[in-house]
Amino acid sequence: MPPSDFDYREIDDVIHGRVRLAIMAFLSGAGSADFNELKTKIGGTDGNLSVHIRKLEDAKYIRVEKKFSGRRPLTICHLSKKGREAWIAYIARMEEFMRPKAAE
Repeated sequence: MPPSDFDYREIDDVIHGRVRLAIMAFLSGAGSADFNELKTKIGGTDGNLSVHIRKLEDAKYIRVEKKFSGRRPLTICHLSKKGREAWIAYIARMEEFMRPKAAE
């Protein structure tokens, strides 16, 4: 069965959450960012941001790199190839939803 012109179930729920959407939007331009940069740009608490990063990581939309800068832990999030493809598909689908449809 072909997809309908307006089927909300086709929206990628992993991306569509407000914080995850912001993370994906930021990383789509930046490519990668450390945790503090994301927190500054997006806001929220450490715990809240961590939960959303984990959900994107579990979907393989981002890759999380953990290392140290001196003695301080540093978490860097990288948009993956799968994540970029999912982001492009998400944007395309949202554009389809917003495009006026001819009356049938």
